[in-house]
Amino acid sequence: MLSYIIEDMNAFILIPIVIGLAVGLAVNYLADVLPHTRKFSQPVCLHCGKPYHLRDYLLMRACTQCGNKRGARGWILLLIMVAVHVYIWLNPPARLNYVVSILLTSYLATVFVIDLEHRLILHPTSLFGSILGLGVGWLTHGLVPTLLGGLAGFLIMLTFYLFGMLFTRIRARRLQRAGQPVDDEEALGAGDVILATIIGLMLGWPLIWFGLLAGILLGGSVSLLLVLWLAVTRRYKENALMIFVPYGPYFIISTFLILYFPALLAKLVPG
Repeated sequence: MLSYIIEDMNAFILIPIVIGLAVGLAVNYLADVLPHTRKFSQPVCLHCGKPYHLRDYLLMRACTQCGNKRGARGWILLLIMVAVHVYIWLNPPARLNYVVSILLTSYLATVFVIDLEHRLILHPTSLFGSILGLGVGWLTHGLVPTLLGGLAGFLIMLTFYLFGMLFTRIRARRLQRAGQPVDDEEALGAGDVILATIIGLMLGWPLIWFGLLAGILLGGSVSLLLVLWLAVTRRYKENALMIFVPYGPYFIISTFLILYFPALLAKLVPG
């Protein structure tokens, strides 16, 4: 009898493992094609530009044309997505069913990877995220808090965006005075404002305050570590104005923790 129960449990746990692998492959695909084509298209090798055969791409094989192997990101993402979906399967959120969680984790992971690698928050993902955020917010805390959260996220991040534009102008002047080329880097982009609005829909009011604050603190901590590293290596003067940390990934992390690890956050942040 015990052996049958164990076999059933093993078969049971295979479901989130397979789903996690599928989500990981989907996110890898979206992160590979959307930044370049802005649409569903055939993935190509980033080294030689030749298209992948579907079987080689799904099996994470090296390019048959140039022999270059796939990057570590693909394998790491597969492992993370499997772990995440097994956790959600065993610890389902109170008001989010598993199907919604599949869509949500796929969206969050796609935005995370694309913004981390390309510093882009794309319009197609923003459109999908707005619809998904409205649905997630409505399910978890009702329509009015959802809309208020979206509005608050937009206004808060718009304020930071305007201050970021001011910083960009000051930075450009200093680079000109130092005789260095001026680029188009921004402290915050319009995509960050859109992402904050979507996160506001998901978290609702007033939790959006904590979500954005946690993301800013995470990003600020990484920035501080980078500045300390530059100071230790004595490269601060020549590189300090050239460092821009994308905040989108940190907002994604804080949102994920709030939605799926509320008990852990409650212990870390009492009250």
